[in-house]
Amino acid sequence: MQEFLKDKRERKPRTESYTNPNAEPATTEARDINWEERTREHKPTGPRKEYKPRNNDDKPRAGEENIIYGLRPVIEAIETEKQIEKLYVKKGAEGQLMADLRDLCYRSRIRYQEVPVEKLNRLTRGNHQGVVAVIAPIEYVGLEDILDRIPDDEKALIVVFDGVTDVRNFGAIARSAECAGAHGLITPLKNSAPVNGEAIRSSAGALTRIPVHRAGSIRNTLKTLAQQGMQIVAATEKADTLLFDADLTGPTVIVMGNEESGISKEVLKLCTCKAAIPMVGAIESLNVSAAAAVMLFETVRQRFCK
Repeated sequence: MQEFLKDKRERKPRTESYTNPNAEPATTEARDINWEERTREHKPTGPRKEYKPRNNDDKPRAGEENIIYGLRPVIEAIETEKQIEKLYVKKGAEGQLMADLRDLCYRSRIRYQEVPVEKLNRLTRGNHQGVVAVIAPIEYVGLEDILDRIPDDEKALIVVFDGVTDVRNFGAIARSAECAGAHGLITPLKNSAPVNGEAIRSSAGALTRIPVHRAGSIRNTLKTLAQQGMQIVAATEKADTLLFDADLTGPTVIVMGNEESGISKEVLKLCTCKAAIPMVGAIESLNVSAAAAVMLFETVRQRFCK
């Protein structure tokens, strides 16, 4: 080992070009010749193709078919009572038409969000004039419409979303609810997943079949449903009652909470029953869409058995 180290210390640099910055490598000329030969071999011989820039207007952006932009078209859409999913207004925009739009939104109880112009440019290529509206792909109904559609010989079964923000979870729950024979879905105006094309695809089309109501206040809606004689059942792992011990044969509203934090404390106080799905494995919780399916089909099981 010592001889190897001694031999290694006495070794000289392989070339002088690494120590002398002014020295030129001996193979410079050869490398230049090789480079010329390589470039000569790969030089194109045919006619040069004309460059054509890609036209981005050939394909619409995702979801653009549900977008209305421009001041007058958006005002007309609101006046004809088209259901607006989202409304974006350029931050700091002024003018008489913009003032008319804001006044119309106030009278129609339509919320709008002021955003930078870059946000509007990402939504559409057209001349948006500082306003872009996203039209709902489904027709929302009132709470009374859901209640009126429940047949007299059936017990009500309604699913309420409390802060479910993932589109795919929203669609999956809607699919399970439709398969379980639920009579309607209720989702808040704010802090909720949008009912868009992806949600409809995730629901396998169930969102076009089952009535959906957008509530300004989930708490007030639950109070109204409780006054109609329905029990409000919260799906929560913090409950003392197991799901299989809860009586779900009567008119029932099932509340599903946020994917991370669960049902909010304010909503949880309004629930007349708190039911937990029994867990056997090491993981202590289910995905919200899986939990909703368990809750819904336990309801179906109890009603079919009795």
